[in-house]
Amino acid sequence: MARRGFTIIFTLLAVALIVSIAGFALLYLVLGREPAVPGNAVLVLRVGGNLTELAPADVVGYLRGVKSPTVRSIVDDLRKAKVDPRIRAVLLKPTGFDSPFWGKVQEIRDAVLDFRKSGKLVYAYLEFGGDREYYLATAADKVFLMPSSTVDLSGVATYELFLRGTLDKIGVYPDLHHIGDYKTASNTFTEKGYTAAHKEMDESLNRDIYEQLVRGIADGRKKNEAEIRRLIDQGPFLPEEALRGGLVDDVVYEDQVNDKLGIGRDDRHVDGDDYARVSLSSVGLNKGPRIAVIYASGTINSGKSGYDPVNGAIAGSDTLNEYIRQVRRDRSVRAIVLRIDSPGGSASASDAIWRELMLARNERSDRPLIASMSDLAASGGYYIAMPAQVIVAQPSTLTGSIGIFGGKFVTGGVYEKLGARIESTSIGRHAEISSPARPYNPEEVKKLGQQLQAFYDQFVEKVADSRHTQPEKIDALAQGRVWTGRQAKENGLVDQLGGLDRAIALAKQRAKIPLDSDVELVAYPPRKSLYELVSEQFSGSGEQLAVSTWMAANLTKGELEALRMLRGPEAIFHRGEPLALMPFTFLR
Repeated sequence: MARRGFTIIFTLLAVALIVSIAGFALLYLVLGREPAVPGNAVLVLRVGGNLTELAPADVVGYLRGVKSPTVRSIVDDLRKAKVDPRIRAVLLKPTGFDSPFWGKVQEIRDAVLDFRKSGKLVYAYLEFGGDREYYLATAADKVFLMPSSTVDLSGVATYELFLRGTLDKIGVYPDLHHIGDYKTASNTFTEKGYTAAHKEMDESLNRDIYEQLVRGIADGRKKNEAEIRRLIDQGPFLPEEALRGGLVDDVVYEDQVNDKLGIGRDDRHVDGDDYARVSLSSVGLNKGPRIAVIYASGTINSGKSGYDPVNGAIAGSDTLNEYIRQVRRDRSVRAIVLRIDSPGGSASASDAIWRELMLARNERSDRPLIASMSDLAASGGYYIAMPAQVIVAQPSTLTGSIGIFGGKFVTGGVYEKLGARIESTSIGRHAEISSPARPYNPEEVKKLGQQLQAFYDQFVEKVADSRHTQPEKIDALAQGRVWTGRQAKENGLVDQLGGLDRAIALAKQRAKIPLDSDVELVAYPPRKSLYELVSEQFSGSGEQLAVSTWMAANLTKGELEALRMLRGPEAIFHRGEPLALMPFTFLR
Protein backbone atom coordinates (compact mmCIF):
# COMPACT_ATOMS: atom_id res chain seq x y z
CA MET A 1 0.00 0.00 0.00
CA ALA A 2 2.83 2.38 0.92
CA ARG A 3 4.63 1.49 -2.33
CA ARG A 4 1.50 2.31 -4.30
CA GLY A 5 1.23 5.67 -2.51
CA PHE A 6 4.83 6.55 -3.37
CA THR A 7 4.19 5.57 -6.99
CA ILE A 8 1.21 7.90 -7.21
CA ILE A 9 3.17 10.78 -5.64
CA PHE A 10 6.15 10.35 -7.95
CA THR A 11 3.82 10.06 -10.95
CA LEU A 12 2.08 13.30 -10.02
CA LEU A 13 5.45 15.03 -9.53
CA ALA A 14 6.63 13.78 -12.92
CA VAL A 15 3.45 15.04 -14.58
CA ALA A 16 3.82 18.43 -12.88
CA LEU A 17 7.43 18.65 -14.05
CA ILE A 18 6.49 17.78 -17.64
CA VAL A 19 3.65 20.31 -17.61
CA SER A 20 6.02 22.99 -16.23
CA ILE A 21 8.62 22.26 -18.90
CA ALA A 22 5.93 22.34 -21.58
CA GLY A 23 4.65 25.65 -20.19
CA PHE A 24 8.14 27.15 -20.25
CA ALA A 25 8.61 25.94 -23.81
CA LEU A 26 5.30 27.48 -24.86
CA LEU A 27 6.24 30.77 -23.20
CA TYR A 28 9.53 30.72 -25.07
CA LEU A 29 7.79 30.15 -28.40
CA VAL A 30 5.25 32.90 -27.72
CA LEU A 31 7.49 35.49 -26.06
CA GLY A 32 11.01 34.57 -27.08
CA ARG A 33 10.88 35.94 -30.61
CA GLU A 34 11.76 39.53 -31.37
CA PRO A 35 8.65 41.66 -31.97
CA ALA A 36 7.63 42.82 -35.42
CA VAL A 37 8.29 46.56 -35.62
CA PRO A 38 6.24 48.31 -38.33
CA GLY A 39 7.73 51.02 -40.47
CA ASN A 40 7.22 54.66 -39.50
CA ALA A 41 6.60 53.57 -35.91
CA VAL A 42 6.50 55.57 -32.67
CA LEU A 43 8.30 54.11 -29.67
CA VAL A 44 6.22 54.61 -26.51
CA LEU A 45 8.68 54.68 -23.62
CA ARG A 46 7.29 54.58 -20.08
CA VAL A 47 9.90 55.52 -17.48
CA GLY A 48 9.30 55.42 -13.75
CA GLY A 49 9.09 53.29 -10.66
CA ASN A 50 12.17 52.13 -8.83
CA LEU A 51 14.90 52.50 -11.45
CA THR A 52 17.56 49.87 -10.88
CA GLU A 53 20.91 48.94 -12.36
CA LEU A 54 20.20 45.20 -12.24
CA ALA A 55 16.80 43.61 -12.78
CA PRO A 56 15.66 40.76 -10.52
CA ALA A 57 16.22 37.42 -12.26
CA ASP A 58 12.96 35.72 -13.15
CA VAL A 59 11.97 32.82 -15.40
CA VAL A 60 9.37 34.68 -17.45
CA GLY A 61 11.81 37.53 -18.06
CA TYR A 62 14.36 35.00 -19.28
CA LEU A 63 11.93 33.45 -21.74
CA ARG A 64 10.84 36.86 -23.00
CA GLY A 65 14.45 37.84 -23.58
CA VAL A 66 14.11 40.84 -21.28
CA LYS A 67 13.85 41.37 -17.56
CA SER A 68 12.28 44.22 -15.63
CA PRO A 69 13.35 47.56 -17.13
CA THR A 70 16.65 48.90 -15.86
CA VAL A 71 18.43 52.18 -16.46
CA ARG A 72 20.57 50.50 -19.10
CA SER A 73 17.67 48.79 -20.87
CA ILE A 74 15.89 52.16 -21.21
CA VAL A 75 19.08 53.79 -22.50
CA ASP A 76 19.57 50.89 -24.92
CA ASP A 77 16.00 51.33 -26.22
CA LEU A 78 16.86 54.92 -27.10
CA ARG A 79 20.22 53.89 -28.63
CA LYS A 80 18.47 51.33 -30.81
CA ALA A 81 15.67 53.71 -31.79
CA LYS A 82 18.25 56.33 -32.79
CA VAL A 83 19.61 54.11 -35.59
CA ASP A 84 16.53 51.99 -36.30
CA PRO A 85 14.97 53.23 -39.58
CA ARG A 86 11.61 51.78 -38.54
CA ILE A 87 11.30 54.25 -35.61
CA ARG A 88 10.32 57.78 -36.57
CA ALA A 89 9.71 59.31 -33.12
CA VAL A 90 9.57 58.61 -29.39
CA LEU A 91 6.64 59.30 -27.07
CA LEU A 92 8.21 59.64 -23.62
CA LYS A 93 5.92 59.03 -20.63
CA PRO A 94 7.51 59.67 -17.19
CA THR A 95 5.23 57.80 -14.79
CA GLY A 96 6.53 58.60 -11.31
CA PHE A 97 9.83 57.72 -9.65
CA ASP A 98 10.11 55.90 -6.33
CA SER A 99 13.71 56.76 -5.44
CA PRO A 100 14.64 60.14 -3.91
CA PHE A 101 17.81 60.38 -6.02
CA TRP A 102 18.50 62.12 -9.34
CA GLY A 103 21.48 60.38 -10.98
CA LYS A 104 19.58 57.70 -12.89
CA VAL A 105 17.03 60.27 -14.07
CA GLN A 106 19.91 62.34 -15.46
CA GLU A 107 21.32 59.25 -17.17
CA ILE A 108 18.04 58.69 -19.04
CA ARG A 109 17.66 62.41 -19.75
CA ASP A 110 21.13 62.42 -21.36
CA ALA A 111 20.05 59.45 -23.51
CA VAL A 112 16.94 61.36 -24.66
CA LEU A 113 19.08 64.35 -25.65
CA ASP A 114 21.46 62.03 -27.50
CA PHE A 115 18.53 60.44 -29.36
CA ARG A 116 17.45 63.87 -30.58
CA LYS A 117 20.78 64.21 -32.41
CA SER A 118 19.38 61.73 -34.94
CA GLY A 119 16.90 64.37 -36.10
CA LYS A 120 13.98 62.27 -34.92
CA LEU A 121 11.48 63.92 -32.61
CA VAL A 122 10.71 63.20 -28.94
CA TYR A 123 7.38 64.14 -27.38
CA ALA A 124 6.80 63.92 -23.63
CA TYR A 125 3.37 63.25 -22.13
CA LEU A 126 2.83 63.78 -18.40
CA GLU A 127 0.02 62.14 -16.48
CA PHE A 128 1.92 63.11 -13.34
CA GLY A 129 4.18 66.14 -13.28
CA GLY A 130 6.48 65.72 -10.30
CA ASP A 131 9.84 67.52 -10.20
CA ARG A 132 11.98 64.68 -11.61
CA GLU A 133 9.26 63.59 -14.02
CA TYR A 134 9.03 67.12 -15.39
CA TYR A 135 12.84 67.49 -15.43
CA LEU A 136 13.06 64.37 -17.61
CA ALA A 137 10.23 65.57 -19.85
CA THR A 138 12.03 68.86 -20.61
CA ALA A 139 14.60 66.90 -22.63
CA ALA A 140 11.86 66.36 -25.25
CA ASP A 141 11.03 68.62 -28.21
CA LYS A 142 7.54 69.23 -26.83
CA VAL A 143 5.90 68.62 -23.43
CA PHE A 144 2.19 67.82 -23.08
CA LEU A 145 0.25 67.67 -19.82
CA MET A 146 -2.92 65.75 -19.03
CA PRO A 147 -5.80 68.19 -18.25
CA SER A 148 -6.39 66.71 -14.79
CA SER A 149 -2.73 66.74 -13.78
CA THR A 150 -0.53 69.43 -12.24
CA VAL A 151 3.14 70.34 -12.52
CA ASP A 152 4.44 69.89 -8.97
CA LEU A 153 7.48 72.08 -9.43
CA SER A 154 8.21 73.96 -6.22
CA GLY A 155 11.89 73.47 -5.32
CA VAL A 156 14.00 70.81 -3.64
CA ALA A 157 13.38 69.56 -0.11
CA THR A 158 14.74 66.56 1.78
CA TYR A 159 13.92 65.31 5.23
CA GLU A 160 16.09 63.56 7.80
CA LEU A 161 14.79 61.09 10.35
CA PHE A 162 16.29 61.17 13.87
CA LEU A 163 15.52 58.21 16.12
CA ARG A 164 17.35 59.08 19.34
CA GLY A 165 14.15 60.02 21.16
CA THR A 166 12.52 56.74 20.14
CA LEU A 167 15.54 54.72 21.23
CA ASP A 168 15.54 56.50 24.60
CA LYS A 169 11.89 55.55 25.14
CA ILE A 170 12.49 51.86 24.50
CA GLY A 171 15.75 51.68 26.46
CA VAL A 172 18.26 51.37 23.60
CA TYR A 173 21.51 53.33 23.80
CA PRO A 174 23.31 53.93 20.47
CA ASP A 175 26.98 53.74 21.47
CA LEU A 176 28.19 54.81 18.02
CA HIS A 177 31.39 56.70 17.18
CA HIS A 178 32.59 58.29 13.94
CA ILE A 179 35.56 59.97 12.31
CA GLY A 180 34.75 63.24 10.56
CA ASP A 181 32.34 66.02 11.50
CA TYR A 182 30.25 65.31 8.40
CA LYS A 183 30.09 61.52 8.88
CA THR A 184 26.45 61.78 9.80
CA ALA A 185 25.26 58.21 9.16
CA SER A 186 25.20 57.54 12.90
CA ASN A 187 23.33 60.81 13.59
CA THR A 188 20.09 59.05 12.71
CA PHE A 189 20.47 57.12 15.96
CA THR A 190 22.59 59.36 18.19
CA GLU A 191 20.97 62.78 17.66
CA LYS A 192 17.53 64.28 18.13
CA GLY A 193 18.05 66.81 15.35
CA TYR A 194 20.56 68.34 12.96
CA THR A 195 24.11 69.09 14.05
CA ALA A 196 25.60 72.22 12.49
CA ALA A 197 27.80 70.21 10.12
CA HIS A 198 24.91 67.93 9.11
CA LYS A 199 22.65 70.90 8.32
CA GLU A 200 25.41 72.63 6.36
CA MET A 201 25.98 69.53 4.23
CA ASP A 202 22.29 68.97 3.48
CA GLU A 203 21.82 72.63 2.51
CA SER A 204 24.82 72.41 0.17
CA LEU A 205 23.54 69.24 -1.50
CA ASN A 206 20.01 70.61 -1.93
CA ARG A 207 21.31 73.90 -3.31
CA ASP A 208 23.40 72.14 -5.94
CA ILE A 209 20.55 69.80 -6.98
CA TYR A 210 18.26 72.85 -7.19
CA GLU A 211 20.72 74.65 -9.47
CA GLN A 212 20.98 71.57 -11.70
CA LEU A 213 17.18 71.39 -11.88
CA VAL A 214 16.96 75.07 -12.83
CA ARG A 215 19.68 74.77 -15.47
CA GLY A 216 18.13 71.66 -17.03
CA ILE A 217 14.64 73.16 -17.25
CA ALA A 218 16.00 76.45 -18.60
CA ASP A 219 17.90 74.63 -21.36
CA GLY A 220 14.97 72.39 -22.22
CA ARG A 221 12.34 75.12 -22.27
CA LYS A 222 14.64 77.75 -23.80
CA LYS A 223 14.28 80.16 -20.92
CA ASN A 224 16.81 81.96 -18.77
CA GLU A 225 17.61 80.61 -15.30
CA ALA A 226 16.27 83.67 -13.48
CA GLU A 227 12.86 83.12 -15.08
CA ILE A 228 12.85 79.45 -14.05
CA ARG A 229 13.71 80.36 -10.45
CA ARG A 230 10.83 82.84 -10.44
CA LEU A 231 8.46 80.22 -11.83
CA ILE A 232 9.53 77.60 -9.31
CA ASP A 233 8.71 80.00 -6.48
CA GLN A 234 5.17 80.20 -7.90
CA GLY A 235 4.64 76.43 -8.07
CA PRO A 236 3.00 73.95 -7.94
CA PHE A 237 1.02 74.73 -11.10
CA LEU A 238 -2.47 73.96 -12.29
CA PRO A 239 -2.51 72.84 -15.94
CA GLU A 240 -3.49 76.23 -17.39
CA GLU A 241 -0.94 78.00 -15.19
CA ALA A 242 1.79 75.66 -16.45
CA LEU A 243 0.73 76.41 -20.02
CA ARG A 244 0.73 80.20 -19.49
CA GLY A 245 4.16 80.00 -17.86
CA GLY A 246 5.61 78.15 -20.85
CA LEU A 247 6.37 75.05 -18.82
CA VAL A 248 4.32 72.85 -21.18
CA ASP A 249 3.31 73.18 -24.82
CA ASP A 250 -0.31 72.07 -24.50
CA VAL A 251 -2.84 70.60 -22.09
CA VAL A 252 -4.41 67.60 -23.84
CA TYR A 253 -5.16 63.91 -23.51
CA GLU A 254 -2.82 61.34 -24.99
CA ASP A 255 -5.03 60.54 -27.99
CA GLN A 256 -5.12 64.25 -28.79
CA VAL A 257 -1.33 64.36 -28.80
CA ASN A 258 -1.32 61.73 -31.50
CA ASP A 259 -3.92 63.64 -33.53
CA LYS A 260 -2.20 67.01 -33.12
CA LEU A 261 1.23 65.80 -34.15
CA GLY A 262 0.33 63.02 -36.53
CA ILE A 263 2.87 60.79 -34.83
CA GLY A 264 1.18 57.59 -35.89
CA ARG A 265 -1.89 55.46 -35.36
CA ASP A 266 -2.09 53.12 -32.39
CA ASP A 267 -1.20 50.17 -34.62
CA ARG A 268 2.12 51.88 -35.35
CA HIS A 269 2.97 52.44 -31.70
CA VAL A 270 5.62 50.12 -30.28
CA ASP A 271 5.60 49.64 -26.53
CA GLY A 272 8.95 49.97 -24.81
CA ASP A 273 8.59 46.58 -23.10
CA ASP A 274 8.20 44.95 -26.51
CA TYR A 275 10.96 47.01 -28.13
CA ALA A 276 13.34 45.89 -25.37
CA ARG A 277 13.20 42.44 -27.01
CA VAL A 278 14.76 43.85 -30.16
CA SER A 279 18.42 42.91 -29.87
CA LEU A 280 21.14 45.51 -30.12
CA SER A 281 22.93 43.42 -32.74
CA SER A 282 19.87 43.42 -35.02
CA VAL A 283 20.31 47.19 -35.53
CA GLY A 284 24.09 47.00 -35.79
CA LEU A 285 24.99 47.77 -32.17
CA ASN A 286 26.97 45.90 -29.48
CA LYS A 287 29.53 44.55 -31.92
CA GLY A 288 33.28 44.89 -31.94
CA PRO A 289 36.00 44.82 -29.27
CA ARG A 290 34.83 43.61 -25.85
CA ILE A 291 34.50 45.84 -22.78
CA ALA A 292 33.51 44.32 -19.44
CA VAL A 293 30.95 46.21 -17.31
CA ILE A 294 31.01 45.04 -13.70
CA TYR A 295 27.99 46.15 -11.69
CA ALA A 296 28.52 46.90 -7.98
CA SER A 297 24.93 47.59 -7.00
CA GLY A 298 23.69 47.70 -3.43
CA THR A 299 25.07 47.87 0.10
CA ILE A 300 28.61 46.48 0.24
CA ASN A 301 28.98 43.50 2.55
CA SER A 302 31.16 40.43 3.00
CA GLY A 303 30.14 37.17 1.35
CA LYS A 304 27.91 36.66 -1.65
CA SER A 305 25.65 39.17 -3.34
CA GLY A 306 21.96 38.85 -2.63
CA TYR A 307 18.84 40.72 -1.63
CA ASP A 308 17.72 41.88 1.79
CA PRO A 309 13.92 42.34 2.04
CA VAL A 310 14.24 45.76 3.70
CA ASN A 311 17.67 47.09 2.72
CA GLY A 312 17.49 45.95 -0.91
CA ALA A 313 20.38 44.72 -3.02
CA ILE A 314 23.56 43.51 -1.33
CA ALA A 315 26.85 43.77 -3.22
CA GLY A 316 28.85 40.88 -1.77
CA SER A 317 32.65 41.12 -1.86
CA ASP A 318 33.04 37.40 -2.66
CA THR A 319 30.73 37.67 -5.67
CA LEU A 320 32.23 40.90 -6.99
CA ASN A 321 35.78 39.65 -6.57
CA GLU A 322 34.96 36.48 -8.49
CA TYR A 323 33.61 38.61 -11.37
CA ILE A 324 36.77 40.73 -11.31
CA ARG A 325 38.92 37.57 -11.45
CA GLN A 326 36.90 36.25 -14.38
CA VAL A 327 37.50 39.49 -16.27
CA ARG A 328 41.21 39.39 -15.41
CA ARG A 329 41.46 35.90 -16.94
CA ASP A 330 39.61 36.92 -20.11
CA ARG A 331 42.32 38.13 -22.49
CA SER A 332 39.72 39.27 -25.03
CA VAL A 333 38.45 42.05 -22.73
CA ARG A 334 40.04 45.33 -23.83
CA ALA A 335 38.78 47.54 -20.98
CA ILE A 336 36.89 47.35 -17.68
CA VAL A 337 34.12 49.68 -16.53
CA LEU A 338 33.03 49.44 -12.90
CA ARG A 339 29.44 50.65 -12.60
CA ILE A 340 28.74 51.68 -8.99
CA ASP A 341 25.37 52.31 -7.38
CA SER A 342 26.13 51.90 -3.70
CA PRO A 343 25.94 53.85 -0.43
CA GLY A 344 28.92 51.87 0.84
CA GLY A 345 28.81 49.43 3.74
CA SER A 346 31.37 47.17 5.34
CA ALA A 347 34.83 48.74 5.51
CA SER A 348 36.63 45.40 5.25
CA ALA A 349 34.48 44.21 2.32
CA SER A 350 35.13 47.50 0.50
CA ASP A 351 38.86 47.05 1.07
CA ALA A 352 38.75 43.49 -0.28
CA ILE A 353 37.08 44.70 -3.48
CA TRP A 354 39.57 47.60 -3.74
CA ARG A 355 42.47 45.13 -3.62
CA GLU A 356 41.05 42.91 -6.36
CA LEU A 357 40.44 45.95 -8.58
CA MET A 358 44.01 47.14 -8.01
CA LEU A 359 45.29 43.76 -9.14
CA ALA A 360 43.13 43.97 -12.26
CA ARG A 361 44.34 47.51 -13.02
CA ASN A 362 48.02 46.76 -12.53
CA GLU A 363 48.00 43.41 -14.31
CA ARG A 364 47.79 44.91 -17.81
CA SER A 365 48.76 48.48 -18.57
CA ASP A 366 46.90 48.34 -21.90
CA ARG A 367 43.56 47.47 -20.25
CA PRO A 368 42.08 50.58 -18.62
CA LEU A 369 39.77 50.61 -15.61
CA ILE A 370 37.07 53.30 -15.58
CA ALA A 371 34.54 53.91 -12.78
CA SER A 372 31.00 55.04 -13.61
CA MET A 373 28.85 56.33 -10.74
CA SER A 374 25.06 56.07 -10.78
CA ASP A 375 22.77 57.53 -8.06
CA LEU A 376 25.19 56.67 -5.27
CA ALA A 377 28.91 55.97 -4.97
CA ALA A 378 29.59 57.14 -1.45
CA SER A 379 31.85 56.03 1.39
CA GLY A 380 32.61 52.38 0.58
CA GLY A 381 31.11 53.07 -2.85
CA TYR A 382 33.76 55.74 -3.40
CA TYR A 383 36.42 53.48 -1.88
CA ILE A 384 35.97 50.86 -4.62
CA ALA A 385 36.08 53.58 -7.31
CA MET A 386 39.61 54.64 -6.30
CA PRO A 387 41.52 52.05 -8.40
CA ALA A 388 40.04 53.51 -11.61
CA GLN A 389 42.24 55.68 -13.82
CA VAL A 390 39.19 57.86 -14.52
CA ILE A 391 36.08 58.38 -12.36
CA VAL A 392 32.88 59.51 -14.10
CA ALA A 393 29.78 60.69 -12.20
CA GLN A 394 26.48 62.28 -13.01
CA PRO A 395 26.21 65.91 -11.78
CA SER A 396 23.66 64.76 -9.16
CA THR A 397 25.43 61.56 -8.07
CA LEU A 398 25.92 61.48 -4.29
CA THR A 399 29.54 60.58 -3.66
CA GLY A 400 32.44 61.23 -1.32
CA SER A 401 31.45 60.52 2.31
CA ILE A 402 35.09 59.64 2.99
CA GLY A 403 34.82 58.63 6.59
CA ILE A 404 33.89 55.79 8.91
CA PHE A 405 31.78 54.99 11.93
CA GLY A 406 31.25 52.04 14.21
CA GLY A 407 29.95 50.95 17.56
CA LYS A 408 27.01 49.04 18.92
CA PHE A 409 23.45 49.36 20.15
CA VAL A 410 23.14 48.69 23.87
CA THR A 411 19.82 46.89 24.26
CA GLY A 412 20.03 45.90 27.93
CA GLY A 413 17.54 48.61 28.81
CA VAL A 414 14.88 47.01 26.63
CA TYR A 415 15.18 43.75 28.57
CA GLU A 416 15.02 45.60 31.89
CA LYS A 417 11.80 47.32 30.84
CA LEU A 418 10.39 43.84 30.17
CA GLY A 419 11.54 42.52 33.53
CA ALA A 420 14.48 40.57 32.08
CA ARG A 421 18.19 40.86 32.80
CA ILE A 422 21.36 40.05 30.84
CA GLU A 423 24.30 38.64 32.79
CA SER A 424 27.61 37.52 31.31
CA THR A 425 30.52 35.19 31.91
CA SER A 426 33.75 36.07 30.13
CA ILE A 427 37.49 35.55 30.14
CA GLY A 428 39.76 38.17 28.62
CA ARG A 429 40.21 41.89 29.32
CA HIS A 430 38.13 43.00 26.32
CA ALA A 431 35.97 39.91 25.83
CA GLU A 432 32.83 41.95 26.46
CA ILE A 433 33.70 44.87 24.19
CA SER A 434 30.67 44.01 22.02
CA SER A 435 28.36 43.40 24.98
CA PRO A 436 24.75 44.39 24.24
CA ALA A 437 24.14 44.95 27.95
CA ARG A 438 26.38 47.95 28.62
CA PRO A 439 28.12 50.85 26.84
CA TYR A 440 31.84 50.85 26.08
CA ASN A 441 34.11 51.68 28.98
CA PRO A 442 36.80 54.36 28.44
CA GLU A 443 39.46 51.81 27.48
CA GLU A 444 37.13 50.18 24.97
CA VAL A 445 36.21 53.56 23.48
CA LYS A 446 39.92 54.18 23.01
CA LYS A 447 40.34 50.81 21.27
CA LEU A 448 37.41 51.49 18.94
CA GLY A 449 38.67 55.01 18.22
CA GLN A 450 42.09 53.66 17.24
CA GLN A 451 40.48 51.17 14.89
CA LEU A 452 38.28 53.81 13.26
CA GLN A 453 41.12 56.33 12.97
CA ALA A 454 43.42 53.73 11.39
CA PHE A 455 40.87 52.96 8.67
CA TYR A 456 40.11 56.63 8.10
CA ASP A 457 43.80 57.45 7.70
CA GLN A 458 44.18 54.56 5.27
CA PHE A 459 41.10 55.72 3.34
CA VAL A 460 42.46 59.26 3.05
CA GLU A 461 45.92 58.08 1.98
CA LYS A 462 44.48 55.84 -0.72
CA VAL A 463 42.30 58.65 -2.03
CA ALA A 464 45.31 60.98 -2.09
CA ASP A 465 47.33 58.38 -4.00
CA SER A 466 44.56 57.76 -6.54
CA ARG A 467 43.91 61.49 -7.02
CA HIS A 468 47.64 62.37 -7.16
CA THR A 469 47.55 64.83 -4.29
CA GLN A 470 48.49 65.13 -0.62
CA PRO A 471 46.58 63.44 2.23
CA GLU A 472 46.16 66.80 3.97
CA LYS A 473 44.17 68.15 1.01
CA ILE A 474 41.97 65.06 0.91
CA ASP A 475 41.41 65.20 4.66
CA ALA A 476 40.01 68.72 4.23
CA LEU A 477 37.54 67.37 1.62
CA ALA A 478 36.77 64.20 3.53
CA GLN A 479 35.55 64.25 7.14
CA GLY A 480 32.64 62.10 5.95
CA ARG A 481 31.17 64.86 3.77
CA VAL A 482 28.82 63.88 0.96
CA TRP A 483 29.20 65.79 -2.33
CA THR A 484 27.20 65.88 -5.52
CA GLY A 485 29.04 64.66 -8.59
CA ARG A 486 29.34 68.23 -9.84
CA GLN A 487 30.84 69.37 -6.54
CA ALA A 488 33.12 66.34 -6.47
CA LYS A 489 34.46 67.24 -9.93
CA GLU A 490 35.17 70.79 -8.78
CA ASN A 491 37.16 69.56 -5.79
CA GLY A 492 39.02 66.84 -7.68
CA LEU A 493 37.31 63.70 -6.37
CA VAL A 494 35.74 63.02 -9.79
CA ASP A 495 37.32 63.46 -13.23
CA GLN A 496 34.41 63.86 -15.64
CA LEU A 497 30.64 64.24 -15.62
CA GLY A 498 28.37 61.88 -17.51
CA GLY A 499 26.86 58.44 -17.47
CA LEU A 500 27.84 54.92 -18.41
CA ASP A 501 28.15 55.80 -22.10
CA ARG A 502 30.65 58.52 -21.23
CA ALA A 503 32.66 56.02 -19.21
CA ILE A 504 32.58 53.55 -22.12
CA ALA A 505 33.81 56.25 -24.50
CA LEU A 506 36.73 56.99 -22.17
CA ALA A 507 37.48 53.27 -21.89
CA LYS A 508 37.60 53.03 -25.69
CA GLN A 509 39.90 56.03 -25.91
CA ARG A 510 42.35 54.64 -23.34
CA ALA A 511 42.22 51.15 -24.86
CA LYS A 512 43.02 52.69 -28.27
CA ILE A 513 39.72 51.55 -29.76
CA PRO A 514 38.53 53.96 -32.48
CA LEU A 515 35.85 56.23 -31.05
CA ASP A 516 33.58 55.61 -34.05
CA SER A 517 33.83 51.84 -33.50
CA ASP A 518 31.07 50.10 -31.61
CA VAL A 519 31.95 47.69 -28.81
CA GLU A 520 30.45 44.58 -27.27
CA LEU A 521 29.56 45.13 -23.63
CA VAL A 522 30.01 42.03 -21.47
CA ALA A 523 27.99 42.48 -18.29
CA TYR A 524 28.80 41.05 -14.86
CA PRO A 525 26.80 39.53 -13.28
CA PRO A 526 26.14 37.51 -16.43
CA ARG A 527 22.65 36.52 -17.32
CA LYS A 528 21.64 33.31 -15.55
CA SER A 529 20.67 30.21 -17.48
CA LEU A 530 17.11 28.90 -17.48
CA TYR A 531 18.28 25.95 -15.38
CA GLU A 532 19.75 28.26 -12.72
CA LEU A 533 16.57 30.34 -12.55
CA VAL A 534 14.29 27.31 -12.31
CA SER A 535 16.56 25.78 -9.65
CA GLU A 536 16.40 28.97 -7.58
CA GLN A 537 12.64 29.13 -7.99
CA PHE A 538 12.26 25.67 -6.38
CA SER A 539 14.93 26.21 -3.71
CA GLY A 540 15.01 28.32 -0.57
CA SER A 541 16.99 31.05 -2.35
CA GLY A 542 13.80 32.54 -3.72
CA GLU A 543 12.26 33.09 -0.28
CA GLN A 544 13.84 36.50 0.35
CA LEU A 545 12.67 37.76 -3.03
CA ALA A 546 9.15 36.54 -2.21
CA VAL A 547 9.25 38.37 1.13
CA SER A 548 10.52 41.57 -0.47
CA THR A 549 7.82 41.33 -3.16
CA TRP A 550 5.16 41.04 -0.45
CA MET A 551 6.61 44.00 1.43
CA ALA A 552 6.74 46.13 -1.72
CA ALA A 553 3.10 45.31 -2.41
CA ASN A 554 1.81 45.89 1.13
CA LEU A 555 3.98 48.61 2.66
CA THR A 556 4.31 52.23 1.62
CA LYS A 557 7.70 53.78 0.84
CA GLY A 558 7.56 55.63 4.15
CA GLU A 559 6.79 52.45 6.09
CA LEU A 560 9.65 50.60 4.40
CA GLU A 561 12.02 53.49 5.14
CA ALA A 562 10.96 53.59 8.78
CA LEU A 563 11.42 49.82 9.08
CA ARG A 564 14.88 50.09 7.57
CA MET A 565 15.83 52.82 10.05
CA LEU A 566 14.50 50.91 13.04
CA ARG A 567 16.42 47.79 12.11
CA GLY A 568 19.67 49.78 12.10
CA PRO A 569 22.97 48.82 10.50
CA GLU A 570 23.43 45.73 12.65
CA ALA A 571 20.63 44.01 10.75
CA ILE A 572 22.99 43.17 7.88
CA PHE A 573 26.46 43.84 9.35
CA HIS A 574 28.37 42.22 12.19
CA ARG A 575 28.07 43.77 15.63
CA GLY A 576 30.77 46.43 16.08
CA GLU A 577 31.97 46.18 12.47
CA PRO A 578 33.45 49.48 11.17
CA LEU A 579 31.22 50.87 8.44
CA ALA A 580 32.10 53.02 5.44
CA LEU A 581 28.48 53.94 4.82
CA MET A 582 26.82 57.19 3.79
CA PRO A 583 23.96 58.76 5.81
CA PHE A 584 20.93 56.50 5.95
CA THR A 585 18.16 58.97 5.21
CA PHE A 586 17.49 61.14 2.23
CA LEU A 587 13.71 61.30 2.41
CA ARG A 588 11.55 63.34 0.07
